[in-house]
Amino acid sequence: MDCRVNPGNDAVDGSAATVGTMSGEIFFAAAGMGRKVRGQALVAKDGFSARYDLDRLRGVFSRPDPKLAGESYVGCVLVLVAAKGGVATAWMLHEMTARGVMPAALVLNAVNPIMVQGAAFADFTMISGFDRDITQAIANGAMVEVDPTGERPFIRVI
Repeated sequence: MDCRVNPGNDAVDGSAATVGTMSGEIFFAAAGMGRKVRGQALVAKDGFSARYDLDRLRGVFSRPDPKLAGESYVGCVLVLVAAKGGVATAWMLHEMTARGVMPAALVLNAVNPIMVQGAAFADFTMISGFDRDITQAIANGAMVEVDPTGERPFIRVI
């Protein structure tokens, strides 16, 4: 795995992660797609655009604004606020998957139809729609399992 975050209890943006990330804790999502995956969580209160935020060749966040600038996303479970961006996201997620320079999964509070289309096109694991801010519920660096395959998709701290 090429997920390069600093394991621990601090969020990437330097704020303390919210208590409630004990091993075994499960957070259910409204919707999901893809395969069951495990990985290290890369968490930030940022949006996600495959077009504008990423260096898709090197596998790092490239936009200087987000808290994740310079962080590798390869093999990580990205836990972010919301999808952003337009139609280019669909083919960019597919390109990232084809190159093997991709996150393990995308976990979002809110998603748009274009991100859903892109994830489906790329055969990419994604879940969204939580009853709380998932970026405050999961600690940066936590090992997590994302399972969109059941009746109730979820992310679980392992």
